[in-house]
Amino acid sequence: MKYLVIVGVFLIIGGVVFLSYQGISYTTREKAIDIGPVQVTTEKSHTIPLAPAVGITILICGAGLVVMGLRRGNSAT
Repeated sequence: MKYLVIVGVFLIIGGVVFLSYQGISYTTREKAIDIGPVQVTTEKSHTIPLAPAVGITILICGAGLVVMGLRRGNSAT
């Protein structure tokens, strides 16, 4: 069951990446003043926080798939 090991490794990598980022940031532009030909815009930075529990869950699932894949691979031979 090599595909379980491969999927498990990808999940582990994804979990580590998920845990390494604090959140996803993006910037929006909004008009602050609009008086005739004079326009002033402001940039606001927004952050979407990422829960560490989700990253830990992804890591645990990936590790479980790797262990299951290795056990099934060894029992078949």
